[in-house]
Amino acid sequence: MSPLALLVERVRSRSSAALGAQPAEPAEAAPLPEEQARASDRLTVARVRAQRRPIALFLYLIGPGIIVMLGENDGPSMVSYATTGATYGIGFFIPFILITFAMAFVVQELTARLAIATNCGHARLIFERYGPFWGRFALGDLVIGNALTLVAEFIAICAGARYFGIAPLVAVGGAFAIVVAAFALGRYRLWERVVIGLAFGNCIFIPAAFFAQADPHAVIDSLGSLGTLPINGHPALFITLCMANIGATVTPWMIFFQQSAVVDKGLTRADLGQARVDTALGAVIAAVAAIAAVVAASPLFVHHIDPASLSSGADFASALKPYLGNVGSSLFALGMIEAGLVAVMTISTSSAYAIGDVSHRGASLNLQFTNGRLFYLTGLVSVAIAAALVLIPGAPLLAITLTVNVIATLLMPPALFFLLLLINDRELVGDLANGRLANVAGITVIVLVASAGAAFGLMTAFPQLAPR
Repeated sequence: MSPLALLVERVRSRSSAALGAQPAEPAEAAPLPEEQARASDRLTVARVRAQRRPIALFLYLIGPGIIVMLGENDGPSMVSYATTGATYGIGFFIPFILITFAMAFVVQELTARLAIATNCGHARLIFERYGPFWGRFALGDLVIGNALTLVAEFIAICAGARYFGIAPLVAVGGAFAIVVAAFALGRYRLWERVVIGLAFGNCIFIPAAFFAQADPHAVIDSLGSLGTLPINGHPALFITLCMANIGATVTPWMIFFQQSAVVDKGLTRADLGQARVDTALGAVIAAVAAIAAVVAASPLFVHHIDPASLSSGADFASALKPYLGNVGSSLFALGMIEAGLVAVMTISTSSAYAIGDVSHRGASLNLQFTNGRLFYLTGLVSVAIAAALVLIPGAPLLAITLTVNVIATLLMPPALFFLLLLINDRELVGDLANGRLANVAGITVIVLVASAGAAFGLMTAFPQLAPR
C-alpha cells in the first residue's frame, strides 16, 4: 500500500473511531476533540436519516456547495458583472455567465466527490501524492490568489460602505470584527450556518435588477446570442471581460475550501447525492444573482455611461441612482458589502484549511483556539494584512478588482489539472473515480480556461494579432 493510501486509511480509521467503531490500530482509538464534535453532527444526521425525513436531512447536509458558489460571487466578481452590463448591456454575456457556472459545477462536484472519497484536504493530498515541490507550487498558487483577492474584497466592502457615507476605517473594522466573531464560534456547524445566512444576501442583486426595468424579452432573447461576439473594435476589452467573468466563477480557493469544508462537515458516501444537489443549487442561485448584476448595470450601457470612469462599487451605485432610484442603487451598494464580507470569510478560511492541513497542526473550524492556533492565525492574519492594505489611499480600485479575476483565471489551469489527476487516481478514490463523461467535462473546462488565458496572453504580448 502506498504512503498516500496509508494516510487515507489512517484518517478514515480516526473518523470511524470518533463515531464509535473499532479502529484498526490501538494508537488511533482516542478521537481528537474536533472529531468528537464532527461525530456529534454525524449522529444527528444518522438519526434524521433513520427517521426518513428527507427535507430535514437535506437541510442538515447542505452548506459547502452553496457557500462556495455564493462566496465566489464576491466583490470583484460583482464589479466584473456590473462592468460587463455597463459595457455590453444585455446580450452575449448572459448565456456566457451560465456556461461559466456550469463549468464551476463540474469543478466543484469533482471536489466534493474527492473529499468524500479521501476524507483529506486538497493541499495535503497534493503534498502526499506528488511530493513537496508540487505541493508547494499548488499552495503558492492558492496563497498568491487569496492574498490578492482578499485585498479586492475589502475594496468592495469599502466601496459599498462609502455609498452610505461610512468611513473606510469603520467598514474595514466592522468586517474584521465579524470574521473574528465567526472564527470564535469554535464549531464548524455554527460557522457554516452564519455564513450561509450572509451568503443568501447575494440575492439582493435580484430586486436591484427589477429596478432597472429591463425588457424581459430582451433577457430571454439574449440566451440565444452566444454566437454573436460583441467585440465592436475593442477585442482587448472583450477578452479581458471574458477572463474576468471566468475568474468570477472558477478559482483555486474554491477547490481548497470546498474539499476541506466537506471533510470538516464529515460528509460520507451516503451523503454524495445531497452534496451534488447542494453544489448545483449554489451554482443556480449564484448564476441568477450574477445575471441580475449585469441587468442592474445595463442602464449605464443604454445611456452611454463609460464604466471606465467608475472606480468602484460605490461609483457604480451612484451612477445607477438616476436609473434604479434610491432603493435600487442602495440595494446594489448593500450587495457589494455582502459580497465582499462573505468572500473574506470563506477565502481566509480556505487559506487556514490549507496551511493547517499541510502543517499537520489541525485544520478544522471545530478546533478550539488553544489547539488550532496556526489554523486561526492564518485566517486572521491574512484578513488583517488585506484590510490594512486597502486603507492605503490612491489605489486604482476598478483596475484592481478586474485584474484579480483575470489573475484567478490564469492561476486556475494548474489547480484544475491537479484536481483531475487526483479524482482519476483509483488507488486513492476507488469507485468514486471519474468516468468517461466526467473526464470529458473536466478536460473541457481545463481547455476553455487555458484557452482564455492563452488568448489574453497573446493579445497582451502581440496586440497587432487582435481581431478587428
